[in-house]
Amino acid sequence: MQIIAVIGAGTMGNGIAHTFAQSGFKVNLIDINEVALENGLRTITKNLDRMIAKEKISEVDKKETLSNISSFTDINEGVKTVDLVVEVATENIDLKLKIFKQLDSLCHQHTILATNTSSISITQIAAVTSRPEKVIGMHFMNPVPIMKLVEVIRGYNSSDAVTNTIMELSKSLGKVPVEVNDYPGFVANRILMPMLNESIETLYNGVAGVLEIDTVMKLGMAHPMGPLQLADFIGLDVCLSILNVMYDGFKNPKYAPCPLLTNMVQAGKLGVKSGEGFYDYSESRKAEKVASQFIK
Repeated sequence: MQIIAVIGAGTMGNGIAHTFAQSGFKVNLIDINEVALENGLRTITKNLDRMIAKEKISEVDKKETLSNISSFTDINEGVKTVDLVVEVATENIDLKLKIFKQLDSLCHQHTILATNTSSISITQIAAVTSRPEKVIGMHFMNPVPIMKLVEVIRGYNSSDAVTNTIMELSKSLGKVPVEVNDYPGFVANRILMPMLNESIETLYNGVAGVLEIDTVMKLGMAHPMGPLQLADFIGLDVCLSILNVMYDGFKNPKYAPCPLLTNMVQAGKLGVKSGEGFYDYSESRKAEKVASQFIK
């Protein structure tokens, strides 16, 4: 495994590219939007500078990491020589199916196709390719350079060889991979999202306010971040999308999104990324600064 393609230069995509590049892999970071690519590379540089300031890496390490990353707006050029593709596009099933059909036609037959989806069926994605045994989930946590967990999700046809390769690859990144099976929400979000949704329901029902709910969970349950603050950090639109996937998959009302969450997303209050969610981030200089207070 020598060359990795990462499709999508947003928060998760640039974090995954950063992590692979810092571990010595050559990375092709791909995004059809040139501005998104520039912003992604800028974020990687800032995160490396933060690591230098904390004396976790040297200036030489930073230069080597950045030299390992090449950027592309042409997906064909970006994936034609790679050993692994990690797709990090928006959590939209139609978009992901379109991308994987394209990847299947562009990549060498030996190339493993992974998705960073947090809830969408790996089996369904794999079914649009001619290599379902080489399609797998590789779900990183945000912020990727810091968080240790990688959920490795086996689709119905994912081979043992491919699964073992991704497990070992994750370990080489300094991560802790956990193998899970392909059911809506997998493990992380199947447990996390109902908790976040119930916290929003608690607010919606007038049981307590935002600060009170978060304080109970931080001080009473030893959570590093309250659930409403965490939902803002993840993105309320992302939370809504995952809950909808789980509700559609299980047909169980316990996964139905709270009306307050739905209304907030429709109103454009998405959390940190929009400047307002359960908390007001409008006075912060940048969303990155808000997020960085949680990265120690």
